Amino acid sequence: MDGQRNGERLHCLVTGASGYIGGRLVPELLRAGHRVRCLARSPDKLRDHPWAQDTETVRGDVTDAASVAEALRGIDVAYYLVHALGTGSGFEETDRRAARIFAEQAHAAGVERIVYLGGLTPKGVPERSLSPHLRSRAEVGRVFLDSPVPATVLRAAVVIGSGSASFEMLRYLTERLPVMVTPSWVHTRTQPIGIRDVLRYLVGSATMPSDVDRAFDIGGPDVLTYREMMRRYAAVAGLRRRLIVPVPVLTPGLSSHWVGLVTPVPAAIARPLTESLRHEVVCREHDIARYVPDSPGRPLPFDEALVLALRKVRDAQVATRWSSAAVPGAPSDPLPTDPDWAGGSLYRDERQLSVDASRASLWKVIEGIGGDNGWYSFPLAWAARGWLDRFVGGVGLRRGRRDAERLRVGDSLDFWRVEEIEPGHLLRLRAEMRLPGLAWLEMCAETDTDGRTRYRQRALFHPRGLLGHAYWWSVSPFHAVVFGGMARNIAQAAAKGMSAHGRTRRTGRVRPAKRFRH
Repeated sequence: MDGQRNGERLHCLVTGASGYIGGRLVPELLRAGHRVRCLARSPDKLRDHPWAQDTETVRGDVTDAASVAEALRGIDVAYYLVHALGTGSGFEETDRRAARIFAEQAHAAGVERIVYLGGLTPKGVPERSLSPHLRSRAEVGRVFLDSPVPATVLRAAVVIGSGSASFEMLRYLTERLPVMVTPSWVHTRTQPIGIRDVLRYLVGSATMPSDVDRAFDIGGPDVLTYREMMRRYAAVAGLRRRLIVPVPVLTPGLSSHWVGLVTPVPAAIARPLTESLRHEVVCREHDIARYVPDSPGRPLPFDEALVLALRKVRDAQVATRWSSAAVPGAPSDPLPTDPDWAGGSLYRDERQLSVDASRASLWKVIEGIGGDNGWYSFPLAWAARGWLDRFVGGVGLRRGRRDAERLRVGDSLDFWRVEEIEPGHLLRLRAEMRLPGLAWLEMCAETDTDGRTRYRQRALFHPRGLLGHAYWWSVSPFHAVVFGGMARNIAQAAAKGMSAHGRTRRTGRVRPAKRFRH
């Protein structure tokens, strides 16, 4: 595919570019020769992506008709890759309203094609019996197919790729549990597909003939039960054969909490994944090959997709993760300004100290914080806070990092998200844990008036209601241990010339850093 039609490049709009699929689709469209515009609620989340300078980004939301209309101006092909993943009762209405707005504005703007990635639905199952999330995705697909704009609706089941929620769930369940008592859905057949083939079909959909207006089932060549997928993962990963004992008593709700406890995928994300496994989801046709031809060996077999995903994980080359998208219900309020913020109470914990190291050494420690590298503080306190967050349905500590050494705006970092990063100077994190308020953590590498390196750390908390105030005062006695210890240990690590993995600058020899790890 040369990315051109009638001698001109196509102009594509990608919604959801900060998410797992969208963040990988953009560079593929660029490689195919298309021009790309991204619609994002927070454009800053896209600025550090390697492809950001080659695209245009506009601020907007798919539920706001005016911003959608502006984003669609001059667009040939519009990709709709957003979903209201929240578990609240209104998410189906939000999905429905957003899809209708998008379809109406696409028609008004003269868009020539809408491309949507939805979920594969089971044959012969009434729509009312589907999970709410799968039902909503089916409805969004119908909205686009019923609109005057030609649409390509791709329907996929389990997507296998480094960093995908389905792959992470499969990976951690298999690696952490050599003996598993599992829900009965492990016997349900499904048809997984590799992320490379999903992207290939998405890109190929841009140049479909104008008379194509339909849905396509997309899947790999293997039809497997989840039990078979876990056993094949174990074989590919070089693990011992797993003993899997399914039981019928685990409901979708209990299953999602079970997955949330064992894997980094929180219950809110795990639930739609597990609910979709209640029914067999197998492709009923492969008509997509008429318009996006398969080359030899494509679509990828399941085992090969696993090998590629594991290689990316082990080589630390995961471009996007399931956690790239914002957590449902996560706050988006701006950081309170200093010193005249008028939004109510604002609690602070501020610490600074001199560091016997260069700013570059200090920054290396700051940027390497979190994930397997730890939080340079009282490990039990961080672990307990992470488990408490998981217990109440939050993300907990186990989301980890996308990259062990480098961060970019929008990255998830355990139960934080990178809100701002100024290389060599500032890292600001926004809390995505369950809290009665809004919280930020800032870490800065600075130089004082005498030319010495200084570390500055600031924790901010904006309480909501009486519970928020009570929360702050209940945890403030521990700040000296948690935040004070963090500041001292970060300064100490920088002074010793340690990288995120505890390696010295001079010799590369690994030094013990157990007290820094969670």
